[in-house]
Amino acid sequence: MAVGVLMPKAGITVEECVITEWLKKKGDHVNVGDILFTYETDKASFECESTAEGELLEIFYQDGDEVPVLVNVCAIGQPGDDISGLRGGGAEAAPAAAPAAQAAPAAAPAASAAPAPAAGAHMAQGVLMPKAGITVEECVITEWQKKKGDHVNIGDVLFTYETDKASFECESTAEGELLEIFYQDGDEVPVLVNVCAIGQPGDSIEGLKEGTAPAAGTAPAAPAAAPEAQAAPAAPAAAPSGAHMAQTVIMPKAGITVEECMISEWQKKKGDHVNIGDVLFTYETDKASFECESTAEGELLEIFYQDGDEVPVLAPVCAIGQPGDSTEGLKDGSAPAAPAAAQPAAAPAPAAAPAAAQPAAASGPANPDAKVSPRARKTAKELGVDATAAAGTGPHGRIIEADVKAYAASAPAAAPAPAAAVSAAPVQTAAPAPAAAAAAPAAAPEAEYVDVKFSGVRKATAKGMMKSLSTMAQLTHYHTFDATALLALRKQIKANGEAMGMPNITLNDMVLFAVSRIILHHPDLNAIMPEENVLRKYSHVHLGMAVDTPKGLFVPTIFNADQMSLAEISVEAKRLAKICQEGKATPDMLAGATFTVSNVGSLGVEMFTPIVNPPQVGILGVCGTTTRIKEVNGEIKPYQAMGLCLTYDHRAVDGSPASRFVKELCNALENLPLLMMQ
Repeated sequence: MAVGVLMPKAGITVEECVITEWLKKKGDHVNVGDILFTYETDKASFECESTAEGELLEIFYQDGDEVPVLVNVCAIGQPGDDISGLRGGGAEAAPAAAPAAQAAPAAAPAASAAPAPAAGAHMAQGVLMPKAGITVEECVITEWQKKKGDHVNIGDVLFTYETDKASFECESTAEGELLEIFYQDGDEVPVLVNVCAIGQPGDSIEGLKEGTAPAAGTAPAAPAAAPEAQAAPAAPAAAPSGAHMAQTVIMPKAGITVEECMISEWQKKKGDHVNIGDVLFTYETDKASFECESTAEGELLEIFYQDGDEVPVLAPVCAIGQPGDSTEGLKDGSAPAAPAAAQPAAAPAPAAAPAAAQPAAASGPANPDAKVSPRARKTAKELGVDATAAAGTGPHGRIIEADVKAYAASAPAAAPAPAAAVSAAPVQTAAPAPAAAAAAPAAAPEAEYVDVKFSGVRKATAKGMMKSLSTMAQLTHYHTFDATALLALRKQIKANGEAMGMPNITLNDMVLFAVSRIILHHPDLNAIMPEENVLRKYSHVHLGMAVDTPKGLFVPTIFNADQMSLAEISVEAKRLAKICQEGKATPDMLAGATFTVSNVGSLGVEMFTPIVNPPQVGILGVCGTTTRIKEVNGEIKPYQAMGLCLTYDHRAVDGSPASRFVKELCNALENLPLLMMQ
């Protein structure tokens, strides 16, 4: 039997991906880990690696096709292997294989003569080592939280693991007994390899560690599944008419370590009709903002949490169904005590109600069933147009951002709705005037203060800064250097930057460039403390850069800054700053720094004490310029001085080495052209 390769789920809310280019063709031999094709979501591009070894027997989707996540994209196996049933199958297709397996003996009577396998031959399920980043190839298991023989549920934390950038928790994707642990604490495990086996006592684990299916271990699963399939039709009969339960939409888990998210803004309101894929609300973690799409179709019956509320991940946020469906117990996750009675039809509304409903119907989408990318939907909202009215040019007619912009440029101006409303009911508009006049004197008193809850970013910053100051022996050195030559070079580049291939180089870019070179001479500062009494020194500089955004402080990382030119550092710094200011930074962008630079000089700051971002051991604060005087050949002359403030962890770095670093950095900044020539 051939093996299917699934379209990865490249994000919590991603439902489908577009294949951009196949890198292998039908008939090629592929190994585990070979890149089969590239694909993209509305936000990023990725590579799909093979999870099986053999010949690429069939490709089910071509370049440009839009493929639902967790659906088989191709089949890999040996020449002659059966691929029937793989097309259209995926992660949820395993139970459906039972009827096909039962029908097989009718097609091939000779096969039925084989002895029936024992009942205990059912296959256990493997739990994969997650791919915790696009470039991550292997992870180290730090500690198992469960032991062999323990019963585990879906979502239980099995073990913790780490990459070279961060630590994570691996949750179980199956329920049952932990039958076997293939790798122990400290082992380095390739991503997408089975780490353990979960199932029922007696289930076969043969071939799970190596990722190979046993020769005859999968067939017996079919008869075992048949009784359940036959019993399934009885379930609907148990529910009386009118007692149907609404469906919940849960708060997504937007990251391995995320425990709760804050709702930023609801895009739908109670009573709205929603389709699968419609954006219900936006939400944020301490690192990034996201959109939550509906996983059900129907009426938005109930909203359990409002804008600004903090919601635990995987908790129900709202209920969607048909009018009259029960929502009892859905918020707290408990089943209703008794079937809810059907809701009676609502009494007819006053005569004004139908009139009020007409504008909503008139402003509805031109094509409610149109597929709209999240980016296109956001652009439509900013431009004030209906995204579903645009003509889709994306794969399978999907409406993309360019379609919305083209539609907005050609769309006619909307008719002024208020005027039509007034002319439709001239008699009613005059009547409320006295009541409005009477209500005017009762103006609400001005509030003395307003309590504002911390955003996710603000809470994360507060937690990190308190941890830093309470766990480190921090102190700060203050230095200045003559910035005359640096300012002159900046002026020269600004005037001739385009011709020199260095457009818009800032003073901060120059400081980042100098730090990336000089800190390599001081490895104790280009380091982190992953645990007590351990200093991890890096051979390359991954430079954190503090960025001020409307949502708070973000610190993205310029990886391998020591290998970049000044122009390349400038481009990357601006790219990361823009992503952070738009609220689109990913956790990978905000991790992995070995040293941080924080520049508040443009705000007139002459001296400050930056706080180290753990587990780093140092941070450089960059101040503004001030006019000072110095003696030159017996004459007193003014010059522009710039301040640098180095805060470091005295547990890892002593005062003299720290001072030598800043002294060398000051000299480099005073002679930056020479540094650029090295």
